[in-house]
Amino acid sequence: MFCRNCGKELSGSPEICMNCGAKPMRGTGFCPGCGASTTPLTEICVKCGAGVGKGLAGDISPKSRLAATLLAGFLGLFGAHRFYIGKTGTAVVMLLLGIVGCATVWVFGLGLVFLIPVWIWAFVDFIFAIIGRMTDNEGKLIQKW
Repeated sequence: MFCRNCGKELSGSPEICMNCGAKPMRGTGFCPGCGASTTPLTEICVKCGAGVGKGLAGDISPKSRLAATLLAGFLGLFGAHRFYIGKTGTAVVMLLLGIVGCATVWVFGLGLVFLIPVWIWAFVDFIFAIIGRMTDNEGKLIQKW
């Protein structure tokens, strides 16, 4: 196996390339089968015929796209979908903004200052979940329904 980030030959299936420090399958510059140079658009290595596209099994999250979509649609205001996919930092921000917004919306609509951005954020996440472009905390695409 070769690192897709730097092209160095690797023994076994390491989590981190000892040459460049990146996850070996995260790059797009080299073929994992033979180490030949590739472009980010290359799907099949012309030298060895190995598949090098972004759709590799290691790039797909085990999380459910349906669960992420439903959580974003119904509880997105409170960041439930982000807790589910493991992005707890931004989930806590959404939760706090949602709670503060709901608690202060009766004070001359002050809560809308917090709620409107969170609604937009949750709606964008909802769209990303539907089209399969949402990533989990490891950067893997959530595509399995």
